[in-house]
Amino acid sequence: MTPPPTVDTRPFWAGFPSGVAIVTALAGDGRPWGMTCTSLCSVSLDPPILLVCLRCGSPTLEAVQETGAFCVNLLHDGARGTSNLFASGAADRFDRVRWRAGPGAAGPHLTEAAHTIADCAVLEDRTVGDHAVVMGRVEGLARLGPQRPLLYGRRRYASWPEAVDADEAGIAPVPLRLASVIEGLG
Repeated sequence: MTPPPTVDTRPFWAGFPSGVAIVTALAGDGRPWGMTCTSLCSVSLDPPILLVCLRCGSPTLEAVQETGAFCVNLLHDGARGTSNLFASGAADRFDRVRWRAGPGAAGPHLTEAAHTIADCAVLEDRTVGDHAVVMGRVEGLARLGPQRPLLYGRRRYASWPEAVDADEAGIAPVPLRLASVIEGLG
């Protein structure tokens, strides 16, 4: 029996715009890893669980699996260059951006590129095709400022028409354990 032909779904997904995030993690040796990700969605609000899909074999996925933690950095519309950098696989990407990973951080916080950051603990990961679906419980949330989210679709970037403040977005104040990290960004 001949297997069915593989369907190229890239045009389908190009027509489905999404926000842009960079998933980051620290390996057991403390080395930072990260990759651009548009495969992100909410799984549950109570408890707060999200999922990301990461390419099998990527060092970022390996760091997430090794440490059981990761960070989701939601990018603002001024961070197109950072999105491209982390999609490129450049070995020196963390040398070319500003980031912090202090107490309470599940991975590097991209302090100049992100408008909101979620620190997550891995609940489960499962390989599906050429990616791993990683579910994480959101342990902390930090809003860095009212920015317009970076969007991607039809193979190009766009932005939200206006900035949204934290109250309008429904984001609670920064938890105390993350407040010291954010205050130290200066």
